[in-house]
Amino acid sequence: MASLNQLRWHNRFARLSPPFFTAVQPTPLEGNTRLVAVSPAACALIELEFAATQTPEFLAMLSGQTLLAGMQPLASVYAGHQFGVYVAQLGDGRALLLGESVTASGGWEWHLKGAGRTPYSRAGDGRAVLRSTIREFLCSEAMAALGIPTTRALALAQGDEEVYRERIEQGAMLLRLAPSHLRFGHFEYFFYREDFDALEQLGTFALTEYFPHLKTAPQPYLVLLDEVIERTATLMAQWQLVGFAHGVMNTDNMSLLGLTIDYGPFGFMDGYQPSWICNHSDPWGRYAFDRQPSVAQWNLSCLAQALLPLLDRDNGERAAELARDRLRHFTTHFERAYHQGLAAKLGLGEYQLGDEHLAYDLLRRMAKDQVDYTLLFRALAQMQRQSTAQDATARKLFRHPDAFDQWAVDYRARLDAESSDDNARARRLCGVNPKFVLRNYLAQQAIERAEQGDDSEVQRLLKVLSTPFAEQPEHAAYAQAPPDWSQHLEVSCSS
Repeated sequence: MASLNQLRWHNRFARLSPPFFTAVQPTPLEGNTRLVAVSPAACALIELEFAATQTPEFLAMLSGQTLLAGMQPLASVYAGHQFGVYVAQLGDGRALLLGESVTASGGWEWHLKGAGRTPYSRAGDGRAVLRSTIREFLCSEAMAALGIPTTRALALAQGDEEVYRERIEQGAMLLRLAPSHLRFGHFEYFFYREDFDALEQLGTFALTEYFPHLKTAPQPYLVLLDEVIERTATLMAQWQLVGFAHGVMNTDNMSLLGLTIDYGPFGFMDGYQPSWICNHSDPWGRYAFDRQPSVAQWNLSCLAQALLPLLDRDNGERAAELARDRLRHFTTHFERAYHQGLAAKLGLGEYQLGDEHLAYDLLRRMAKDQVDYTLLFRALAQMQRQSTAQDATARKLFRHPDAFDQWAVDYRARLDAESSDDNARARRLCGVNPKFVLRNYLAQQAIERAEQGDDSEVQRLLKVLSTPFAEQPEHAAYAQAPPDWSQHLEVSCSS
């Protein structure tokens, strides 16, 4: 493990030519700053000593006052389709890529969110607020613990600076990590400007640095598109399987590496509602829970369009047909990952064709009674092949318990067909169905305390969510059904 001055930097993105970014220095948070939280798991990921994050030097860097030797801060430019409408220039409007540190497992970009205005801020102030940084910090690390590809969160700091959103809030900075922050929108920016030389330079960079195994393929950009489609489809399945919804699935918020990125409005579903909308700023439900796979496919079509000149610059029709053919694979990739995941959530030893209908039947019954998604799947671990009193844990979650009883008959028949062992199945179920997720009300409680200067709940939640599948009886309160007041919480794009 390294100290701050032992970190090595190679800053690959900074070696691209100027059209891709603007060098910008962070704007420090005003007034006194404090370290709110640090993720030990993220420290380990970048081979950084946890003790190094508890130093004045680290806090000064985190709050934008100084840089570490070797950092080259920059804001990258990109475009994107926002709620389906193309916006020709977006970019890092409130975040800076500070640099990329080297580890035995590869490079990790350090991205400072809330670092002040950049040439891409448009009308924004370049700041982030404590509320949104806490949510992103906790969810990034929670998703990683669930085994879902994501950007990571190393640390966050709060300052005295007042930032106006829907009310006066406290300014904060979040330091997130990723192998790359490349987005679909990076490619769209150069495609729509018809700067195909820059587009090719960006494509070559992506292939060389992040997909080197594809460089020698006969059509490397076509297989690159293939891989991004498969990664994105698998990610959508993983989101759906844990009941997670991303509230702003714009193309500028879609990672080329298939990572969950840009935690603005998001949520883990409480009562199961397929059409659930987690973002108060999305009244039309474009990014509703059940629409997320199809939106991802639409976003991939935008990426495919941006890649057309790289697929065949001389024959646009041929390039388009190649792209359309690859986009058709999305559904196959998604359904394979999702159906296998559903079988695992039911504790089945091995997915068999048709098992998805058993799962869909359960989901249909859950939707009718708006049964708590996380609690129900976790409760299946207590069921046995023979009906027992332990069925009550799952049964009582339904307003109409008979609906569960009818489904349980078919479920047990499926378990009998594979001679399922109760104990082995219970272990499998507890390994894929989390006991703890970042429910909105839990995040809200941590935020309200932190806004009063008490960061203990942020740190406690981080610890609980770092082992979401463990029983943790001492933290049982964090696995309970949400209180009634939580139904009135609203999360929007105002961060």
